[in-house]
Amino acid sequence: MAVLPLSPTPFFANKNQAFWNLQLAGWGGTALLRAMSAFANGQPLEFFFVILIATITGFSISLILSVVYGYLIRQRPLVTWGGTALVLGVAVGAYAFIDSWVLGLTRSTAETGFVRIFIGIYFFDLTLLGAWSALYYAINFFLQVEQQADRLERLEAQATSAQLAMLRYQLNPHFLFNTLNSISTLVLLKQSEPANAMLTRLSSFLRHTLVTQPGGKVTVAQEVETLKLYLDIERMRFEERLQTEFRVEEAASKAQIPSMLLQPLIENAIKYGVSPQEEGATISLLAQIVGPRLRITVSDTGPGVDVGGVAEDLPAVMATHKRRDSTGVGLANIRDRLAQAYGDDHRFEIRSPESGGFTVLIEIPHEFADAAEPSAEGRSTAAVKPATPQSVESPTTPQKVSTAR
Repeated sequence: MAVLPLSPTPFFANKNQAFWNLQLAGWGGTALLRAMSAFANGQPLEFFFVILIATITGFSISLILSVVYGYLIRQRPLVTWGGTALVLGVAVGAYAFIDSWVLGLTRSTAETGFVRIFIGIYFFDLTLLGAWSALYYAINFFLQVEQQADRLERLEAQATSAQLAMLRYQLNPHFLFNTLNSISTLVLLKQSEPANAMLTRLSSFLRHTLVTQPGGKVTVAQEVETLKLYLDIERMRFEERLQTEFRVEEAASKAQIPSMLLQPLIENAIKYGVSPQEEGATISLLAQIVGPRLRITVSDTGPGVDVGGVAEDLPAVMATHKRRDSTGVGLANIRDRLAQAYGDDHRFEIRSPESGGFTVLIEIPHEFADAAEPSAEGRSTAAVKPATPQSVESPTTPQKVSTAR
């Protein structure tokens, strides 16, 4: 299952280094501004010594505050803000006392008094350390929000991946149920050789499907190759009654789709198009690129179904005399997988004209296959037959979507 890594803002990728960079830049800038102000006001050289001591003191006190704030930020809001106010008041008092004492060493305080100097410096240092504290909390709260957003994105990706995997796994028992039922019929008819051949081909098909990840994607060419393995199994039952026609454009053969997306469509076409008719039916698959999207159309020449009056919740069994009982897994599974993988950015429609036949149209964003997969193009040559874009007309009247087939 793919997991999205936490990716904080590049500057804060290394929080420890970012802290020291900000510390040096902030206190260095403060010292520079105070020195420029002292120079502009004609202060004596010894005053620059006072600025240096004040800067080193503030830098040291801020290091202590960072440790205390690091503990307080993880507490309840009342403890955090109450403790911050108390610690900040004490820190500013210590800072102002040291500044006043150093200033008293360089000049006489008899005229102004130590207390008055202390009060004046206290408010200046309160502004300085208050701004530092506000910046500290702002940056750390920003990083916490960013990490929570990254975790939420990762959890959403995991949930989507799990949902896709669940839907993919749902196909295995659904497909096995139908195939094993066919094998059971052959055994009851004492046709052991066809039954054994079908089991062998079933084994090859399942081995092929294990290559892809449950929630992963494959190229259209790879999906067609999987479909041909499945059709080899079904031809054991229907022989000449099952006719297929695959037309896949070269560009479309390299596009990516969710693995095992088309197999339920072929399975439905066989069950409800080929099986009910003595003459069988032809199953057609067309894949083409239409603008920035991949369009896949699967149709059959079977009796079709009545798509009118289908409820919005898409019941498992459609009310029509042309239908047999169905588990309702096939098309419902495809609908859910498309919704999980593409959200609203997909098209899923069924059409069944009164003259017969059944068509499913899927349209999704065109995603290119990873260039690191050298086998995809090689397999597509033998698996598909190119078709011209003019071979299929775009439908004009969308019918109501149903997943009951």
